[in-house]
Amino acid sequence: MKKYLLFLLLCPGGYAFAQQIAPLTVDKIMRDPKWMGVAPTNYRWTADSKTLYFNWNPENKTKEELYKVSVNSTKPVKATEKEDEKLLSLNYVYNKENTLGLVEKSGDIYLQNLKTNKETRLTNTLERESNPVFLTNGNIVFQKEDNLYEVDLQSAETKQLTNFVKGKKPSKTDGKISEQDKWLKAEQTDLFDIIKKRNAEAKDKPRNARGRFAADTKSLKEIYTEEKFLNGVVISPDGHFITYKLISPAQNNHNTIVPNYVTSSGYTEDIPGRTKVGENEGTSQSFIYDTQKDTVYVIQTATIPGIKDLPDYLKDYPKAQEEAKKKNEDRNVNLFGPIWNENGSTGIMIAVSTDNKDRWILKLDAPTGNLSLVNRQRDEAWIGGPGIGSYYSGNVGWIDNNRFYYQSEATGYSHLYVANLSTGEQKQLTSGKWEVQTLKLSKDKSTFYFTANKEHPGITNFFKIGVNGGEPIQITSMKGLNEITLSPDEKWIAINYSFMDKPWELYLQANNAGANAVKITQSTSTEFNSYKWRQPELVSFKNRYGADVYARIYKSENPDPNRPAVVFVHGAGYLQNVHYGWSQYFREYMFNNLLADNGYTVIDIDYTGSSGYGRDHRTGIYRHMGGKDLTDQVDGVKLLVEKYGVNPKHVGLYGGSYGGFITLMAMFNEPDVFTSGAALRSVTDWAHYNYGYTSNILNEPFNDPIAYKQSSPIYFADKLKGNLLMAHGMVDVNVHFQDIVRITQRFIELGKNNWELAVYPVEDHGFIEPSSWTDEYKRIFKLYENTLKK
Repeated sequence: MKKYLLFLLLCPGGYAFAQQIAPLTVDKIMRDPKWMGVAPTNYRWTADSKTLYFNWNPENKTKEELYKVSVNSTKPVKATEKEDEKLLSLNYVYNKENTLGLVEKSGDIYLQNLKTNKETRLTNTLERESNPVFLTNGNIVFQKEDNLYEVDLQSAETKQLTNFVKGKKPSKTDGKISEQDKWLKAEQTDLFDIIKKRNAEAKDKPRNARGRFAADTKSLKEIYTEEKFLNGVVISPDGHFITYKLISPAQNNHNTIVPNYVTSSGYTEDIPGRTKVGENEGTSQSFIYDTQKDTVYVIQTATIPGIKDLPDYLKDYPKAQEEAKKKNEDRNVNLFGPIWNENGSTGIMIAVSTDNKDRWILKLDAPTGNLSLVNRQRDEAWIGGPGIGSYYSGNVGWIDNNRFYYQSEATGYSHLYVANLSTGEQKQLTSGKWEVQTLKLSKDKSTFYFTANKEHPGITNFFKIGVNGGEPIQITSMKGLNEITLSPDEKWIAINYSFMDKPWELYLQANNAGANAVKITQSTSTEFNSYKWRQPELVSFKNRYGADVYARIYKSENPDPNRPAVVFVHGAGYLQNVHYGWSQYFREYMFNNLLADNGYTVIDIDYTGSSGYGRDHRTGIYRHMGGKDLTDQVDGVKLLVEKYGVNPKHVGLYGGSYGGFITLMAMFNEPDVFTSGAALRSVTDWAHYNYGYTSNILNEPFNDPIAYKQSSPIYFADKLKGNLLMAHGMVDVNVHFQDIVRITQRFIELGKNNWELAVYPVEDHGFIEPSSWTDEYKRIFKLYENTLKK
């Protein structure tokens, strides 16, 4: 079989002949991913919770189609796009009595009377109206362009609430004219009666700053945004306070350029790219507009506890640390919110420091703009974890007018907490060495629904727990990955379920513990089902630091006499691939099966930095990528040698993006462990990657050069001994082609010979063309066949 497989890989015409003999080939895996079948996606319920719509392509057509299934049936049927638009559950905002609902549809606002089921269109304009909310007085507010408008549902009067004006406020001297212009103006008035008439009319109807005739009522305060971007306009439920953020864009940055060589014009065309880590970041400031006092003032961040705290890593730079202490400056923060309770008595702001070390939950005193602490989360690595995040407010909200919920990694794992703002009590609702991964408060605000890996790091299930705490109740029971879409009435759940060797399928289940999950779709093809896909052995081992590391192992039924092994390194860094579900790296999963068919033992490791295992695992790569995440690969090879009989002289590895980065670090810094490596779309120098991802882990190049030098492969290129294949898309706007070009030049200057570079002129970071995937993986397979089986 191996002989025919090799013939297939190297001979373009060999596919039809070899297909009958080799059950799995690179061509089959990479050239047409649809041969395996297409899973259902994009689940959404109708407003009455009786029907679930989803996208699906069971007939392997050119594009997916719309399907639906009733909760009273298990048979999916095709639907029309018009059905989708008319019946789907929309993201309504309800009044306190739950008698009226507001929603934006196609840029207009609609009002739904839940008693009569009558819908009223409130706006019909070319501009977009958005973010509708109810006020406590029963009126509604929506945003059009930059400004807020209030609609009185009783009188139908629409009133503008804000008057944001782009540009700078005119100075007192802006309106002054020269003596010459004054003379000419007076002459015109003296000569022409029409000028006298128009001047008189203008006095009777004064115009506002935008040139429009002012209303008969009191004019609105003009709020000038200068050259900044307006963002996050929020009104308090009583209409008293309007908060907003002004963002100052970064200045004097260098944007990168990605050349595109294969174009319809025949000319090289430049693709504008991102900036690199260490460039200037934009700043923001949040304000309050008091509508009753007609005043604007700044939300005060100077009193936030720890606002001047310096990060621990500065201890490695004594001079910089001393200078920072002398400056004693407040750190910049991004503010999100406020999130108001129902009666509008309290607003919560989420603040995140731009150095990524702190996240505060703060109570806003709207009349003064002062903030007081509810909860502080500090991490000397970086703030993160499920439901937390450093770039958004996270899973937060109000249970009632006094209790506010949030997630925190205070125990080392992301769990659910409730803060009582009246008593100051902080209560932890969930606990254990597992993570709350998604979170939703029930409509009646009595229950939290969440997904978590409580049973095992690699198994997710759906749970519920009362808002006062207690033992979580498990609702789903299928071993694997369960992704949930809850019906609007919360009586049904749509389950997107997968297992190791079973791609995603749709199941329906009543939202009750112990209820039966009914399979709705069957998406895999007959050809896909004819191959006996492996269920990898899921194991854990202790790494050299004593931490548990999880791995998938693909054993070969007929190991090659040389007992070779391959390590697959997943990408993204913070991602989980060792679980009981279907891998998002489905091509690599199939390729690992192919390798096992051909005598290789394959291991896939959730190395330090992967998600699903808590804070210490998440941040274990802080300031040293290519440290613990690399030694975990080495310790995994040790496991293969000791327990699976692998020959330590015949080990290779491969991976893309972060996996490509680890492959390079392994080939440079562990040359006695890894004979061959395939590094795909690899980061070679972290100083050339983006800001958001990199600054979290390594800070910035100019203030923490130690972290960058010990984490970037380009500094270790001289240590290459084994056989290295590099592959990179030339229009990669994520990890730029420049990355691989720079390290290539290093190899040339160092006189290295045992490397090759395969370039893909039309590919971005994630390949699109099947021919590119096929070429890439044929090269990887050839590399292993030629170097690991000697």
